[in-house]
Amino acid sequence: MSENRKLVAILAADVVGYSRLAGADEDRTLARLRALRSDLIDPTIAVHHGRVIKRTGDGALVEFRSVVDAVRCAVEVQNGMVERNAGVPQDRRIEFRIGIHLGDVVEESDGDLMGDGVNIASRLEGVAAPGAICLSEDAYRQVKARLDLSVSDLGSTQLKNIAEPIRVYSLQVGAGTKAAAASETAASRLATAAPPKLSIAVLPFANMSGDAEQDYFADGISEDIITALSKLSQLFVIARNSSFTFKGQNVRVQEVGTKLGVRHVLEGSVRKSGNRVRITAQLIDATSGGHLWAERFDRDLTDIFAVQDDVTQQIVGALALNLTEGDRQRLAPEHPRNIEAYDCFLRGRELWYRLTKETNIAARDLLQRAIEQDPEFASAHAFLALTHGLDYLNRWSASPPESMAQAEEVATRAVMLDDSDPWAHWALAIVKLYTRRHDGAIDEAERAIVLNPNFAEGHVILGEALYYSGRSEEALESFARGKALNPYFPDVLLHFQALASFQLGRYEEAVDLLMQRLARNAVTDVSRALLAASYGHLGRFAEARTAWQEVLRVNPDYSLDYRRKVLPYKNPADFELVVEGLRKAGIVQ
Repeated sequence: MSENRKLVAILAADVVGYSRLAGADEDRTLARLRALRSDLIDPTIAVHHGRVIKRTGDGALVEFRSVVDAVRCAVEVQNGMVERNAGVPQDRRIEFRIGIHLGDVVEESDGDLMGDGVNIASRLEGVAAPGAICLSEDAYRQVKARLDLSVSDLGSTQLKNIAEPIRVYSLQVGAGTKAAAASETAASRLATAAPPKLSIAVLPFANMSGDAEQDYFADGISEDIITALSKLSQLFVIARNSSFTFKGQNVRVQEVGTKLGVRHVLEGSVRKSGNRVRITAQLIDATSGGHLWAERFDRDLTDIFAVQDDVTQQIVGALALNLTEGDRQRLAPEHPRNIEAYDCFLRGRELWYRLTKETNIAARDLLQRAIEQDPEFASAHAFLALTHGLDYLNRWSASPPESMAQAEEVATRAVMLDDSDPWAHWALAIVKLYTRRHDGAIDEAERAIVLNPNFAEGHVILGEALYYSGRSEEALESFARGKALNPYFPDVLLHFQALASFQLGRYEEAVDLLMQRLARNAVTDVSRALLAASYGHLGRFAEARTAWQEVLRVNPDYSLDYRRKVLPYKNPADFELVVEGLRKAGIVQ
């Protein structure tokens, strides 16, 4: 069998003086490390497209597709640690040292990486000063012309167990030196603007038609541009749910950029009149407020798809993106040619997003009409499948099993019609997960992400499939990526994160996440039930019983037996961990 070799950027990190910190207060040190992973490290790795290969008690080995991504991630983490260590006594600070190398590695069947590339990164981390980042010459060569970094040349260095000396460069960030603490270096500017260049949010286009009922059309144009841009692997694109929180608000672009963590903002307007449509769009640098590109399109309504393509291509040009062949292929989707079908699709999709029984019924009717007018419309099939999925998950239909069967039939049809449609694979991933075909669900979710690397919902369903498969560490990484892409994420994502932490035995973390969700959604029964189970495992029995009383107050019909039946656990014992927590508190027998 041939080796799977590849060239990757490897980041190795560990905690300075971990044994001393753990010896002084092991529980506190572990709790702080877990909090750092959840709040800073994992989300930052996700933003910069990293993949955690392995973790040790105090460190991690992470793969990146480019050295630029690895360095940006490292700088952001190190500067984040400066903020978190402010006011903490020196002997209790958690400080990281990081090494980065670009090298050849061998990928094992389980995803692990082996070879000199990994070893060199680990040795570079060992020679880094506290709070610093050491780069090999191969890594530094990749970034010195692309990033404005201030580095120290440490010269040719003999690394432990590495045959040949390697030239090493040290990047000192944050409070590693008094000078760095006193002034904003180029490196810290890089971190505070992360990702500094190739990031964008598309605000909902204003409806200028004079008819509020035409909002769906303007929103649909915005969402389809988001979808197109999201397919570009180089670009970090904020999810619809977050950018649409600014709908109807009179906000400054700089404020949007700060709140969503992006460098660029696209805004515009749509005026639809009869068979004509006018679309204006402008791309703005959110740091300066300056316009990078603006244009107005006056077209026949049937040309709407060409206009969307033009806007996308203009943004690609304005940002000077160097598209890969895969990017070009993803940017050439098969558009539906029937404008009436597209109109029904936009109305149906907008209604589906409201997630109520009544709007779900109305959405299904419109999506079916779209398919009648254009039977090859894959995205319409995908969202039609999702309406049946909602009926199943919420028991809105007379026969939930029949709803799931319909969802699978339509989602499968969507994928057959267009294998490059990420929504189709997302819908099929949901179907396969809730019919307990875990490996198939993971495959479909990963396919959706390949097609759309910025697909927040795709990362979340991948996380769910990994969690229900018993792979909670990996699930947390997917959830972190979903949150990074969707800063105004739905509160249910906090519940998913709590489930994964609970499965890993991190009950305090689960409690913290569940309390955050309850602060945003006071009527959730499932989060209160998991909270009661978490308290049970922690021995906080009175709090567990109080939480359970709240479950029954919110939903008197809450049933553990029903959830045991419908939740798609690969290993039934994983659900019994919840029951065991409740049993410890005397809530169930």
